[in-house]
Amino acid sequence: MANDIPKEELHRGLKERHIQLIAIGGAIGVGLFYGSASAIKTAGPMLMISYLVAGVVMFFMMRALGEVALAHPVSGSFSAYAHHFISPLFGYLTGWTYWFAWVVTCMAEITAVGVYVHFWQPDLPQWIPALIAVLCMSTVNFTSVKAYGEFEFWFALIKVVTIVAMIVFGGAMIVFGLGNNGVAVGISNLWTVNGGFFAKGFHGFSLSLVMVSFAYIGIELVGVTAGEAKNPEKSLPAAIDKIFWRILIFYIGTLFVIMSLYPYDQLGTIGSPFVATFSKLGIPSAAGLINFVILTAALSSCNSGIFSTGRMLYNLSLQGKAPETFGHLNSRKVPANALRVSTALLLIGVVLNYLVPGQVFNYVTSVATSGTLFVWGIIVVVQMKYRAALTPAEVAKLRYKMPLYPLANYVVLAFLIFVVITMSFDENNQVALLVAPCWFAFLLVSYYCAGYHRKLVRPVAEPDVS
Repeated sequence: MANDIPKEELHRGLKERHIQLIAIGGAIGVGLFYGSASAIKTAGPMLMISYLVAGVVMFFMMRALGEVALAHPVSGSFSAYAHHFISPLFGYLTGWTYWFAWVVTCMAEITAVGVYVHFWQPDLPQWIPALIAVLCMSTVNFTSVKAYGEFEFWFALIKVVTIVAMIVFGGAMIVFGLGNNGVAVGISNLWTVNGGFFAKGFHGFSLSLVMVSFAYIGIELVGVTAGEAKNPEKSLPAAIDKIFWRILIFYIGTLFVIMSLYPYDQLGTIGSPFVATFSKLGIPSAAGLINFVILTAALSSCNSGIFSTGRMLYNLSLQGKAPETFGHLNSRKVPANALRVSTALLLIGVVLNYLVPGQVFNYVTSVATSGTLFVWGIIVVVQMKYRAALTPAEVAKLRYKMPLYPLANYVVLAFLIFVVITMSFDENNQVALLVAPCWFAFLLVSYYCAGYHRKLVRPVAEPDVS
């Protein structure tokens, strides 16, 4: 089978501990700390089932990515794979869509940084912390891939420690009455409050799947790190295989504790459930602590966004689908020109924070959603194309196979289609569905007008499936 996935010369500076924590950080977003109350009000206790269902889907999607990534460990990941296994056009659409989704996501995250800093500095203009966040995270990414990995390691560790503390101390409240004068809280709130476990019905469950899917944006970052992992054959499967159990522990465990401690229909009135729980333990600085954790989560997302957009532009350049200058590396083996362009565009987010600080977060968050759903679907289709192109002997040699292929692929695609359909019935998400056709129309026009359909990349070696 011919292979036109371009070779990369990036430095493999990400160790296994970096990959493991990047996987955790990608699976745990700001939404768990900041938006869990609104998600719970939408679905009630049944939200745990929503996270479980979506978690299974994300696991299969990541296994599909892992099968291809181990054979082709390049940082361009989805774009490079779509280019080779579907068509150059889809490589172009996937790469630029993922780049665009992360640019606007980073705009949302630096906006969040400005909002969270207001907790300590209410008189500081929102655009100043946003600008500082862009400059700091850009500096990290320009330094080296190892610097990016170290920051993500500690950012993710902060989130993990906070969630584990929440589960442990919350569990002690439930069983032993810690912080509740020794009176065990129990778990009856899960089924006795305002209609019980299934109070919101299928409608609430459907809407929550949209919110849950958005919470998982970033889980695919492990694939982007493949081209710079020191030992991708070991680190990638280990990280992907643990994703499902992390979802069970971090998301479902946290929601179980929260909805056991507090009636779900009151969570919108008590503020952050994390703050309420730590305050009940007698921690006076609980609000400041959780605000710090959310701030680091936002910086983590910004850091990862700059990293992934730079690598995506780099690989698009190698494919001949972006200016050649984006394919140049500096002395530290970092795609500096690609990073400069992505960082410069993030300054638009800083300007928006200056002009419309109250509305900017809502403006940009809806734009990234449909793009990410598209990329997830492409990942699954790529794996199907990849597997279909292999001979039986090559399939037998695969080191990391997609389980339940091809049934699991169709389940994932059906889930993603269902989420898109559900989005169309929610006013808050309709903007994303309106933006998507305009974006893809723009990409199609630019693809043919720029003559990219006539450009070819240089061939490289046969894929390694041994």
